This record gives sequence, structure tokens and C-alpha cells, in this order.
Amino acid sequence: SVRLSHMTNIIYKDKKYKLPFVINSHSTAMVKRTNPFSGESIDLPCFAACVYDYTVYLNHMAEKKDAETGETPGFSNNQDEWQKVRNGLNFFRQYFAKEYMVLLD
Repeated sequence: SVRLSHMTNIIYKDKKYKLPFVINSHSTAMVKRTNPFSGESIDLPCFAACVYDYTVYLNHMAEKKDAETGETPGFSNNQDEWQKVRNGLNFFRQYFAKEYMVLLD
């Protein structure tokens, strides 16, 4: 399970990465992720794929919560959940810009 109340760091290729939330794997093995809209795929380290997967999940859950309350996604009273999504997106913008452009832009 993911614990959002505490962050952690990973050293990968001599660079320190501050994770937006605690993830299940700190593996640096390369894995593939595919943008469900464009069909374009890209390889990234497993720990970054975990951040991607959880960010997509958080986005889905925040959209679902907003839909249930009839609010506009991102502008609702559900800002704590949306901030978690933004934290995941910001991680990609900062550390994995190329992968962000393929998967999330």
C-alpha cells in the first residue's frame, strides 16, 4: 500500500530523486508504460513507473469523487486529492520530462 504522509528519496544514475509519495518499489529496472490516448510507449525506471501508475490512479479517483459530487474536476472542494495528482505530475516534469511528454502531456 502507498502511504502519502511521508516522502522518500531515491538515488538513480548519481542523481537524487525526491518521490512525491511512498511507492512499493524502488527498483531501477527499466519497464515500459504506454499512453492510453496516443498509444505511444516509453521505457522508464520501475520506481518512476510506480509514480506514474499511482498518479494515474489518483487522477481517476479524484475525477470520480468530483463526478459524484457534481463538481468541476480540478476546481472542486476535493483539492487535497488533486494536489496529490499535481505532485505526481510535477515529479515527472522535474525528473522525467521526456517521459512526461509521452505519457502525460
